[in-house]
Amino acid sequence: MTAVGIDAIEIHTGKLKLDLAETLAPVKDKDPEYYTKGIGLAASSFPDTYEDIVTMGANAAYKLMDRRGLTPQDIGRIDVATESAFDNSKPVSTYVAGCLEQVFDGDFHHANKGERKFACISGTQSLDDAYNWIRAGRNRGRSALVIATDTALYARGDAGEATQGAGAVAMLISEEPDLVELSTEQGYGSADETDFLKPNQQFPSVDGKRSVQVYLARMREALEDFESVAGDTHPDDFVLGPFHTPFPGMVRKAALLAYRHMIRDTEIEEQLADEVGRQPRPEAFDSDEDYVEAMGDYTDLLKGTDTYQEWYDSTIAPTLEISREVGNWYTGSVHIARASGLKAMLEAGEDITGDRLLVGSYGSGAQAEIHAETVREGWKEEIAALTIDEQIAARRDISFEEYERVHDVHNHDKQADDVEEFTSPEDEFVFDGWGRMGERKYRYVE
Repeated sequence: MTAVGIDAIEIHTGKLKLDLAETLAPVKDKDPEYYTKGIGLAASSFPDTYEDIVTMGANAAYKLMDRRGLTPQDIGRIDVATESAFDNSKPVSTYVAGCLEQVFDGDFHHANKGERKFACISGTQSLDDAYNWIRAGRNRGRSALVIATDTALYARGDAGEATQGAGAVAMLISEEPDLVELSTEQGYGSADETDFLKPNQQFPSVDGKRSVQVYLARMREALEDFESVAGDTHPDDFVLGPFHTPFPGMVRKAALLAYRHMIRDTEIEEQLADEVGRQPRPEAFDSDEDYVEAMGDYTDLLKGTDTYQEWYDSTIAPTLEISREVGNWYTGSVHIARASGLKAMLEAGEDITGDRLLVGSYGSGAQAEIHAETVREGWKEEIAALTIDEQIAARRDISFEEYERVHDVHNHDKQADDVEEFTSPEDEFVFDGWGRMGERKYRYVE
């Protein structure tokens, strides 16, 4: 069976930087380590006044297509995943296609276009759609362009303000891909939950504690469902574990529970028995409360073992390095984690061709998906082409007062069009004002 997966990837981060320890912490009267160690973030990326989800998505897609020598005729579908859309009818993919048609010969008139919504998981759902489209033989030899683009803003003063971020990930989905092959097997955990939502509003309503609980519960269900079709998982089966990363602190919790699940009834549990005991079994307890308490005690002990820490440091920590510098990108979050992990492996000189990733995606509301990915032979060249380090270093560091101004610019309920741009655009798409029907206009700046 022909392999289908991610052939190429490009990343575009917002051009502004809010330093959480140096700039946000003093204003919020917080210890800097609340952000850097507790939440696990050093900085957040923000879009300049001329940037938005269209420009970031189009810029990432343009870099990808230009680098790979593609034309519009090579693309059979464009799927944009976002939870930051500004139109309830016209999809962001049409705006992106319009931008790209300014710089490429030809057009995307024969490409299927759409917009996916299911909170942060919709980027992965768009990958699934593209995978299924190719598997069904409907692609006519063409590839799919999947773009996850978001501006993750919270109301000022909200607890989620420290986890904000903005950026886009563009992915080319093709037969015989260079980067990773997607597994046929998938696992889902889904339930009607109210942990995070935007009922006709730009800024989310969030139950933070509930959201963590739902995230962990749905991830556990998805892993169990994945194992029902792919067989039992084991920590040694996967070289990296990219998870949805609203902030690294959340992934620390998810990784520990995933590891605990995977070592159950394995030689690792036996080897750790003298140190932390065996995992509690529910049948050994008179009540669910006693079992849960015992499992919590075991988990705390497991976290402190060298065995777990070594696994976490090699399999999970590398996936969080980019996120620490840019914050939460909603639909792009897990795709940033994948790129971050592969980038760390390349920089460490590791050859992981043929090794597998265990990818955990999540969207509030709520649904999780677990699938596996196999690293392909062209992964080194593809990851080496990324310029995310240069983009991160080039961001303009903004003061808190400047942050408030740019936050107002991207607040749909405020009129803040007169705020001057903080950086100068070059070789990129920019927002260029409003059209006659209230539509957003874009142009390419050389």
